[in-house]
Amino acid sequence: MFRGVTAINLDAKGRFAIPTRYREELNECCDNQMVVTIAINEKGVGEPGCLWLYPLAQWEELELSISRAPAMNPMVGKLRRFVIGNATEAVMDKQGRLLLSDKLREFAGMDKKMMLVGQLNKFEIWDEAAWTAKENAWMGSSEGDDLAILNTISF
Repeated sequence: MFRGVTAINLDAKGRFAIPTRYREELNECCDNQMVVTIAINEKGVGEPGCLWLYPLAQWEELELSISRAPAMNPMVGKLRRFVIGNATEAVMDKQGRLLLSDKLREFAGMDKKMMLVGQLNKFEIWDEAAWTAKENAWMGSSEGDDLAILNTISF
């Protein structure tokens, strides 16, 4: 399970280091094999400034789930095109680094400073400025209707 927010840096070659605390778990669960793709938001469109990073086993579960979804559903088509179509395999090297493709870095507007956000079965990789803006928007949000889901979760 991946949790927490960590500031990370992108080097000149487009690589970033996975924090040490996650490396052993990633080695055990997926032999350092991961998949990076475009993140989508609740509206089913690309989330500016954000990518998803999955351990290979979790990615394969997502692919299977999408493959079983009704092909004629427009949202499934979007998922296949954006999420599956832009997926890139990445293998963590001995220094714990992963390479982000030029296309994914460009899509997410990533330059140097990024945030790695644990999301239980995957990570989100955010451009630092986009993360800060999103976090500020969430903190100022007054969307009361969405809070009903909290009644189904035991804290």
